[in-house]
Amino acid sequence: MLAATLVLIGSVAGAAPPDTLEIQEWAVPWENTRPRDPTVAADGKIWFVGQVGNYIGIFDPQSGEFEKIDLPPRVLPHNIVAGPDGALWYAGNAAGHIGRIDPQSREIKIFEMPDPAARDPHTLVFSSTGDLWFTVQGGNFIGRLDPESGDVKLVPMSVGGARPYGIVVDENNRPWAALLGTNRIASVNPETMELEEHMLPEDARPRRLVRTDDGMIWYGDTRRGTLGRLDPTTGEIKEYPLPSGKEAGAYAMALDGQGRIWVAETGVQPNRLVGFDPKTESFFGITPVPSGGGAVRNMVYHAPTNSIWFGTDTNNIGRAVVH
Repeated sequence: MLAATLVLIGSVAGAAPPDTLEIQEWAVPWENTRPRDPTVAADGKIWFVGQVGNYIGIFDPQSGEFEKIDLPPRVLPHNIVAGPDGALWYAGNAAGHIGRIDPQSREIKIFEMPDPAARDPHTLVFSSTGDLWFTVQGGNFIGRLDPESGDVKLVPMSVGGARPYGIVVDENNRPWAALLGTNRIASVNPETMELEEHMLPEDARPRRLVRTDDGMIWYGDTRRGTLGRLDPTTGEIKEYPLPSGKEAGAYAMALDGQGRIWVAETGVQPNRLVGFDPKTESFFGITPVPSGGGAVRNMVYHAPTNSIWFGTDTNNIGRAVVH
């Protein structure tokens, strides 16, 4: 376990930076279903999960039309990602499985968890080798699924209630996960499957992660209202107070094509998407979510359209075009 050296960068001062996003939202036709965690398929359509509504949604930005794929009872999907095979993969958060959807036939293949304790697959991410890494929040694991063989390996956390949450993969195909129930960020050696944990400030609670090209791991601290940077090599941590301070409720995060970080402040209403430039170490944009947002839980950046997609608890799918 690696201890941290903490550097706190001064608070944001002066007038709020100008908006640098152009946000458009579309109302999802199935009410009160918590649309969330969109991903962009190869054809440009937006796939998302209706967590409370128990479905997979498909949105066509060109036509504005929605389509729904109903799932078996009590799957309660939490996250969906586009795979390198062209399929869409979702986390069956209440059913202890990961599902693969063929985008043409809509056939669903189920990959069950090998341990019943891994009851709630949470957030998924593919590595460059094609492995699917994922977190299991309540079950307290980081997992790896081999899409070809269907083999699933689970790595338990070192402490109970660690709550593995957001996850990213680095250039060495090593997964990094925010442990929301603790003040730690964990990583797994993809060769040995050994766990390593990096300590954050004692009262920190990291939720989502992004990784910049310089290898730094960035986290949103949902409790302390900061954006943090972990240097995986030295263990040094720098923190930057978010514009809304301890009320920020940092949640969704995304990295844009210029290497800038976007954080959803969900502790304030309306929610705000806040930009941060690691090069200047400063915040540069604050844009309210028009519908209020409720909670923007996850975001994905789409390079071809220079836009960030997200879902809201106000039952919308949103697109933020980056200026």
